[in-house]
Amino acid sequence: MGLDDIKRRIADAEVAAGRAPGSVTLIAVSKVQPPERVETVLLNGQRVFGENYVQEAQGKWPGWRDRFDGVELHMIGPLQSNKAKQAVQLFDAIHTLDRMSLARKLAAQIRDQGRDPLLFIQVNTGDEPQKAGILADELPGFLASCRDLGLSPQGLMCIPPEDQDPVPHFRLLRDLAAQNDLPLLSMGMSADFEAAIAEGATHIRVGSAIFGQRDYG
Repeated sequence: MGLDDIKRRIADAEVAAGRAPGSVTLIAVSKVQPPERVETVLLNGQRVFGENYVQEAQGKWPGWRDRFDGVELHMIGPLQSNKAKQAVQLFDAIHTLDRMSLARKLAAQIRDQGRDPLLFIQVNTGDEPQKAGILADELPGFLASCRDLGLSPQGLMCIPPEDQDPVPHFRLLRDLAAQNDLPLLSMGMSADFEAAIAEGATHIRVGSAIFGQRDYG
């Protein structure tokens, strides 16, 4: 495993699905990874990274952005409303817009800062009570409310239940995006990104398959 292997598998999956080469964006999930691993991936040319925690990202990415041109940073973890200011300052994309209180905070910060991060609405495709995300039948109303605030979400994101086949969830997300005229789909991780690409993913989130297992110690 490693970056080159993942890129090769992405390219093969694009061909198998009849997708255009390069139509899938690889987000290298660098949360809780040792700095030397992240630097190695940066030196190998990867420029799109995903982080779960605002404070962790604040502590490490400004320095790397000074050293490496073209870094694009994606917020892929739950976002507290009180971190909206820092998130808009730091991230180029936010994948976890999942409630109106956060939408209002993001709208205010986007207006005040003059920044325009790419926004994905997180959908709870498995209707799991412990998991964040808008329920599928709530999406049209939520999207309309976001647009009333001046936000322009461009895509949907999901994390399928761990104990289920992810493909029906990928298909549901794809269908919801098509019904609501949203062009981007953030779905698929290390274990299932090829299936996600087959179902139309535009952004996949891969961590351990690139960096190795995380050390939370």
